Amino acid sequence: MEATTPFWVYIFLSLYFCISICLFLYGMHAYFMAWLYRRSRNRPHPRPQKWNPRRVTVQLPLFNERYVAKRLIDAVAALRYPSGSLEIQVLDDSDDGSENNVAELVAGWRDKGKRIVHIHRKHRTGFKGGALREGLATATGELIAIFDADFIPPQEFLMETVPYFEAPDLGMVQARWAHLNENYSALTRAQAVALDGHFIVEQTVRNRNGAFINFNGTAGIWRKQSILDAGNWQDDTLTEDLDLSYRAQLAGWRFLFLPDLECPAELPAEANGLKGQQFRWAKGSVQTAKKLLPQILKTPVSRFARFQAVIHLTNHAVYPLLLLLGLAAFPALIVLDQFQEIAWMFRAATFLVIASFGHPWLYLTSQRARGKSWLDAAMMVPVVVAGNMGIAINNSRALIQALAGHKSPFERTPKYALVFRGDQWQEKVYRVPSTAWPLAELLLAAYAVVATIYATVHAHYLAVPFLLMYVVGAGYVGVFSIRNAWFKTRHTSSTESQGLATALSQSNR
Repeated sequence: MEATTPFWVYIFLSLYFCISICLFLYGMHAYFMAWLYRRSRNRPHPRPQKWNPRRVTVQLPLFNERYVAKRLIDAVAALRYPSGSLEIQVLDDSDDGSENNVAELVAGWRDKGKRIVHIHRKHRTGFKGGALREGLATATGELIAIFDADFIPPQEFLMETVPYFEAPDLGMVQARWAHLNENYSALTRAQAVALDGHFIVEQTVRNRNGAFINFNGTAGIWRKQSILDAGNWQDDTLTEDLDLSYRAQLAGWRFLFLPDLECPAELPAEANGLKGQQFRWAKGSVQTAKKLLPQILKTPVSRFARFQAVIHLTNHAVYPLLLLLGLAAFPALIVLDQFQEIAWMFRAATFLVIASFGHPWLYLTSQRARGKSWLDAAMMVPVVVAGNMGIAINNSRALIQALAGHKSPFERTPKYALVFRGDQWQEKVYRVPSTAWPLAELLLAAYAVVATIYATVHAHYLAVPFLLMYVVGAGYVGVFSIRNAWFKTRHTSSTESQGLATALSQSNR
């Protein structure tokens, strides 16, 4: 560099390079996972032909789920399994009146001969993890299957998973999430693609190559002893499922992922509900990393397993990196124009960012595995990438809170029984509290608009598509967060009583 270059440019360039290199490393890992998937996808785990039906307890944790509780309980009651070896626990922490209807529904199935109990707590100690822990204390099953309220387990779920427990070291079997309302909106389609990337590619690769995987909180079945050996459900993180998964595998239990066993679920169709879910996952993963990574790094497992655990538990660090990159892009373009002698360095950093786009390739791989055409898969990838940029502020807040040790309650994601495009959520009684953070997302979108105009005027055409991702992603998330919150606030007060009556009557049908 020439001596005329100001010192602050050196500092800015260093920070820009650090961000680019970190994103490059996470992106290269995504490429690596997509490559490993092609080698791992044809390694099926043989299902035992001879097996004995073991006693199973199915746990259904509920909290204010008036729109989907009946759908879930009816589906679980229809599971095909020897009736003498199956019990169902409805772990209901509801406090909105829906617990009375759930109790009636459970009593109806009990009258039909089902071994089903309704356990209603008047407190939410430990939230979902606490409910599962208290239910486990009275569960009679050797195996524990768990389904969240937004899932509909297939009838053959137990028949397809229980045989694998003939292996004495198997602690948990996880099914793949499918999507009831994938085509409801662009928001649900983007979520489906992102989740497919995790389940189809990442879970398959890690499980087939000896790395740790996680129970995804639902659509899985545990050996009860593995839960107890790991120290039972704990509530010091927001992702009690991820926490228990790693503790159980550190205790020596083996996990199995079945990519061909699908368990359909309802995706959040409202922006604030999605952001709350993503916030919980991001914050909980960092809490789990802080809690368990020191132990994982000292555990005598393969280097590949330790490496994958580090990436898995820190993967949400991509969001603050994306946010910082978006904020740094505009001044980087200005510096590039003013200090041509260091232009090659900024271009090198930009190349690292472009090369780091491994996650789009991972998403594309998962969609091709689902049988989607190259065109259909490729059209959705930019939407998912823009969505990731749009929730960067939300998830960055989550990581900062986790690193600072800030405690927050387990905020559920409202479910509205939305399956078809015409289904409506606006008049239903549940709502996510509104905040001022969508304004920050709109400011980020406006900032990206200014940066895009500058890039276009100064012929930085390579930066334009990248900046437009921030415009679309942050703009979409910000606008719909405000719109949805405003709509719910405007209509909730006038329709709450009517909505309650309608929901209660529907749940009794």
